[in-house]
Amino acid sequence: MDNDSAIVALGALAQGTRLDAFRLLVRYEPDGLAAGEVARALDVPQNTMSVHLATLARAGLIHAERRSRIINYRADLDALRSMMLFLVKDCCGGRAELCHPLADDLLACRAT
Repeated sequence: MDNDSAIVALGALAQGTRLDAFRLLVRYEPDGLAAGEVARALDVPQNTMSVHLATLARAGLIHAERRSRIINYRADLDALRSMMLFLVKDCCGGRAELCHPLADDLLACRAT
């Protein structure tokens, strides 16, 4: 990931409804959720949610899959991983011992 891609991704997440939608889709990996289900779960009108989901898709954070008449959205975990690694790439000036608390917290997420 480069600076421009990170700025687009972080910009897409810098809005409450989009951040909530992305976090919801991450929880529902690998199956994803239909756009209407995302809207209902977050109590957002469907047309408004469509705009937010389109913004996340343009940022490369989610993907849409058409299933008959339903559009199912899935979080792109590779994009999330790339963004996280981009943010911490130069963590602590190469002093790995200083990054252990961060790494431990990230690994703890896998267990929960």
